[in-house]
Amino acid sequence: MTRLVLALMVLILTPHIAFAGFDEAINAATAPIASAIGAFVFFKIPLFGAQVPVVVLWLVVGAVFFTFRMGFVNIWGFKHAIQLVRGDYANPDDAGEVSHFQALATAVSGTVGIGNIGGVAVAVTVGGPGATFWLIMAGFLGMSTKFVECTLGVKYRNENPDGSVSGGPMYYLSKGFSERGMAGFGKFVGTFYAIGIFIGALGIGNMFQSNQAYVQLNNVTGGMFDGLGWLVGLVMAAIVFAVIIGGIKSIARVTEKIVPFMAIFYCVCALIVIFMNSAAIPEAISNVFTGAFTGEGVAGGALGAMIIGFQRAVFSNEAGIGSASIAHAAVRTNEPVTEGMVSLLEPFIDTIVICTITAMVIGTTAVAYPGFAGDATGIAMTSAAFQTQISWFPIPLAFAGMLFAFSTMISWSYYGLKGWTYLFGESLQGQTIYKLIFCAFVTLGCMVQLGPILDISDALVFLICVPNILGLYILAPIVKRELDAYMSKINSGEIKKFKNV
Repeated sequence: MTRLVLALMVLILTPHIAFAGFDEAINAATAPIASAIGAFVFFKIPLFGAQVPVVVLWLVVGAVFFTFRMGFVNIWGFKHAIQLVRGDYANPDDAGEVSHFQALATAVSGTVGIGNIGGVAVAVTVGGPGATFWLIMAGFLGMSTKFVECTLGVKYRNENPDGSVSGGPMYYLSKGFSERGMAGFGKFVGTFYAIGIFIGALGIGNMFQSNQAYVQLNNVTGGMFDGLGWLVGLVMAAIVFAVIIGGIKSIARVTEKIVPFMAIFYCVCALIVIFMNSAAIPEAISNVFTGAFTGEGVAGGALGAMIIGFQRAVFSNEAGIGSASIAHAAVRTNEPVTEGMVSLLEPFIDTIVICTITAMVIGTTAVAYPGFAGDATGIAMTSAAFQTQISWFPIPLAFAGMLFAFSTMISWSYYGLKGWTYLFGESLQGQTIYKLIFCAFVTLGCMVQLGPILDISDALVFLICVPNILGLYILAPIVKRELDAYMSKINSGEIKKFKNV
């Protein structure tokens, strides 16, 4: 393993010219594999004239089921979630490493990424304005899925002798199935999930983010960093390493500061654009509702718009993927339901607020300036929408995008770390080796264009939702009992507030 790390560092320190043709060779070798895995994971079935990815259908059906099974906890639990994040019920003597707010900030930083800026633009382009409505609905339903998986993340976590904790789907799948006499199957799906989250952390949670951050930096500076991806990557890797070397506590200290700032900063900039297009707001909102139920100009009609909206929301907030439960499992609490409640806020912030605001920026601009984006798609389209109002607005947008990418990387480093420690143990030496590997991939992401590798990573992240949702179905009765018992304690006064408010 040490030799692998040294080899990666040698590659990083090699002049950029040495990579000429490197990415092309890797892409050529891995493209057929990526294509096969992608076709399997994102297999589509025809449904009422639209092509529906089975994996997205699996996630959506699960979200609907958990919403009803938990009695619409995503509605009535919202107020209590705010109280928990505020620290009203925080007992400093409870086991765990971070506060409710820090756990939420870490999880949100892992989901709020480039997709909130560029991915939404793709959804609106492909699914029309109506995709925005279904994106919001998917975020609403995803709140229930997050509740279930994050409650389980705390309930089945491991509390290590040094006071640290390890939790997430690999733990509640292996332990949960074991309790039902399926220890072998539980071990298999737990290991499978750990491998998937580890690889996903290096790809979509790392290389993709660093690559997009570098591209934005280079674009906004007029190509100043052409050919200097290795330098930008080294600086970025050094900053990431300085944060993640301290573990979840260090990551949480950064995310609790950077997440509120970057979310508010981006939303304020976006709202300025929306209100500068105020005359177009009524028509833009009308287009959202009309498109949601007619799907004009969209393949598959209204169902096509629904599929695109749900797919974008799932890709954005990761409800059902299980990754966020890894961060939430580190919280200081002896009541698993408390963190399930807190996690309700994550899809709300990520999808219902930030993604919707992005969609409205594009929607109002499209009404006010038809054809404003030309052939631009993704983040370039969002940037063009900002630029229609203030010429220099792409600069703060690029800054927000870089913050989103950085926050995603540090959070996903922790997700990958917990997959690593599940597979190889909790030794400090092993964890350091993982962190060095992770930072090496940060740099590589700025230097090469490994499209198929990222496609494989993306596919694996969504493939692991299959055993995760299966486990949530089977363990849902346990979560419901935990929820009922917890609310009884709250209503009876057995659980009291620790904070004077």
